[in-house]
Amino acid sequence: MKNISVIGSGTMGNGIAHVFAQAGYTVSLIDIAQKPLDKAMATIEKNLDRLVAKEKITEDDKVKTLANITTSTELSAAAESDLVVEAATENEEIKLNIFKDLDGLCKSGAIIASNTSSIPITKIAAVTNRPEQVIGMHFMNPVPIMKLVEVINGKETSAETTKTVMDTAKDLHKIPVEVNDFPGFVANRILMPMINEAILSLEENVSGVMEIDTVMKIGMAHPMGPLQLADFIGLDVCLSILEVMQEGLDNDKYAPCGLLVEMVKNGTLGVKSGEGFYKYEKGNKELVVASRFV
Repeated sequence: MKNISVIGSGTMGNGIAHVFAQAGYTVSLIDIAQKPLDKAMATIEKNLDRLVAKEKITEDDKVKTLANITTSTELSAAAESDLVVEAATENEEIKLNIFKDLDGLCKSGAIIASNTSSIPITKIAAVTNRPEQVIGMHFMNPVPIMKLVEVINGKETSAETTKTVMDTAKDLHKIPVEVNDFPGFVANRILMPMINEAILSLEENVSGVMEIDTVMKIGMAHPMGPLQLADFIGLDVCLSILEVMQEGLDNDKYAPCGLLVEMVKNGTLGVKSGEGFYKYEKGNKELVVASRFV
């Protein structure tokens, strides 16, 4: 498992490419256009520079990590990979089409993993002719920092595939946790209803943004409040995950609240748009000022 491809160069994709490359793997980072790939490489280099400044890696480590990554706008660049990790946008149709194409392109022994945060792996595997080699590999954001990887078995995922992916995650200095295949898995099945309830509490004027986040940080020892965390994840991503869980589990307790739907419809998506429940300076994920809700 030395040749890796990562499909999608956004926040998750570039982080996944980073950790594989830093661990010594040869990585092909693939996207549909060169511009996002260039942006991803700039992000990886900036994150490596931070590690150098903190003396966690050397300048030579940084150079080697960057040299381990090549970029491509062609999906065929994944053809000879041992493991492909799909990290495209959280859209079921897009992911299914990517897996159909990868199944025809990748060599017979290759494992194809999805970084999906909510879509059932069994459903993704069903569009391939290798369901035993399809698995979920759900990294947490930010990938270079967070240790957890949810490893999700589809109904036909083989024990050999699971072991290989678990071992690979450990080789990245991550902590893999094996999870069964249900919409939202474990992390988001618990996290997203909490975020949704926090937004509903704001919508119903139970309290303000900073107050709700403060209660959860101080009272529940959370490192970040649920509303600021939603901004960091992306409100559109939160909405998509809740919708997948509502439909997949056939339970309206996962229905996204009206305020979340409205904010996404208006393009208020959190850090990525510069405003969510808080406002952010361009290129800065740190909280700048409270939003109009406070």
